[in-house]
Amino acid sequence: MPPHPLHCMALTPLNVHGAIILVLAACLACGCIAGSGDTADYAHDTLYQTSTIDALLEGVYDGDRTMGELVEVGDFGLGTVQALDGEMILLDGVAYQVCADGTVHVLHDDTFTPFAAVTRYEADVSMELSGPLVLSAFEQEVEALLPSRNITYAIRIDGTFSAMRTRSVPAQVPPYPPLLEVVQDQSVFELGRVQGTVVGFWMPYYVSGFNVPGFHLHFISDDRMAGGHVLDFELEAGTLGIDDTPDLFLDCIDSPLFLEAPLDHETGSSIGEVER
Repeated sequence: MPPHPLHCMALTPLNVHGAIILVLAACLACGCIAGSGDTADYAHDTLYQTSTIDALLEGVYDGDRTMGELVEVGDFGLGTVQALDGEMILLDGVAYQVCADGTVHVLHDDTFTPFAAVTRYEADVSMELSGPLVLSAFEQEVEALLPSRNITYAIRIDGTFSAMRTRSVPAQVPPYPPLLEVVQDQSVFELGRVQGTVVGFWMPYYVSGFNVPGFHLHFISDDRMAGGHVLDFELEAGTLGIDDTPDLFLDCIDSPLFLEAPLDHETGSSIGEVER
């Protein structure tokens, strides 16, 4: 089922901090299917997402989309693995799993995911960054560059970090506990000085409920030996890429666990606790 376009605005060039940014069509397209859609042939500049962050918060850790299906619609993104078994990073078309013991594995195409957001990454803006630059300062600087706060952006940093703090979570068994309980037992990794890539998204406020407003970032080292969900970092130097991703497509899980989850309440404070 293709995304249903709701509205479209004209292309507009903006000059932001000296960088000419072409604002792509600011469209919002959001569908919801129950495991019956074809994941092929999604356009560039589309964020394809399976399930919602609220469902993950409520313990919906069984998915019905595979990594093989994800790489049909995107080569860049993040998420988790069946049964919440660690953090997932999709980079250059390869899906990696960072386990709770810190090990990194390439995921097989038949591995399911209960939550993932992916796109076909093509940077609309690329610029050099110099540090020291901590995560909070990085977020402020990037937000100042965004031509609009009403669409989604794919964020990529390739660089050297003098410090990188990440986390992962252990696999769960049914009956699944809520995510807020799981992260109390998360593994935190102080990676020290490391080279690698930050993969993630900045999303507007209105996505609350189906994804994380603001920044959601994962990391994978160049040697593919370490990574995880980013908690903090200090950047020495690197290259920032920003890809305007104005179209959104939501693919709901076709399972009783998802359909019966209590998703009719506010979860903003829980998302903040889980993310940081």
